[in-house]
Amino acid sequence: MPRFSVVIPCFNAEDTLAETIESLLAQTEQDWEVLIIDDGSSDDTRLIAASMAGIDMRFRLMKSNGIGPSAARNMALSEADGEIIAFLDADDTWHPEKLERLDAFFEEERADACFGRVTLSNGRTVGTPTGPFEGTLTLDALLSENPVCTMSNLAIRLESFLASGGFNTDITHNADLEWLVRLIGDGARVVGIDAPLVTYRISDRGLSSDLEGMKAGRAMALVSAARYGFSGTARSETAPLRALAGFATSPRRWVSNPRNGSRVLSAALLASLLPRPLRNALFSR
Repeated sequence: MPRFSVVIPCFNAEDTLAETIESLLAQTEQDWEVLIIDDGSSDDTRLIAASMAGIDMRFRLMKSNGIGPSAARNMALSEADGEIIAFLDADDTWHPEKLERLDAFFEEERADACFGRVTLSNGRTVGTPTGPFEGTLTLDALLSENPVCTMSNLAIRLESFLASGGFNTDITHNADLEWLVRLIGDGARVVGIDAPLVTYRISDRGLSSDLEGMKAGRAMALVSAARYGFSGTARSETAPLRALAGFATSPRRWVSNPRNGSRVLSAALLASLLPRPLRNALFSR
């Protein structure tokens, strides 16, 4: 049994998949298997994955049903052989010591899952890492800041992933947030590691660029959170604005789409001036 099962869902990722795989091959910890799950790509994604599987037997190429990354990731529920599931999106990369750090963490800590700090990249330049998160992740912190940021940053013990039931395949956007809500709500301990472990590629073509879809997915996550008695806080009320202000992590994103940038900035300024009852009515749905 390998220590890690790395789960890489792919859809038309020919431009980035090779770099993602290279970051995996560069890991200082090499006790892993890889499930590359093609979700109906029409480009050369499958050819790249098949070539890698022909060279290294630790790689397994699998085919999903083409309904999104949640279904692809759920294949790990039945197919993964590793003790720890580590998710990696096909356009992100890992820092070389990531799996070594995770191995030490799970050896020492009685936690179900963990995440590190994330470095943002536009594919050409790399920014500064996100701030550290100390202690155990709560629903309030998750829905306010979501320090996990990307599924490429989350690793979980296999038994804990099985107990969670996997991702809700009815949710296309923010399905990872809804899953984390259920994971934490059911009592799993998710802990932050104070080290940059992932480089997250910001893309105008990714799922997170669909603002309306992300909003709908977040609404589903809030419905799930309400089942655990979470009714929202001042911090979580403003989370959608901060998420949209991912533009702020790279000033160029404000001008790459001036219309969206101006709308986000206007909403943020307006929200800060409104009385709280009116602000809640307008922005906390």
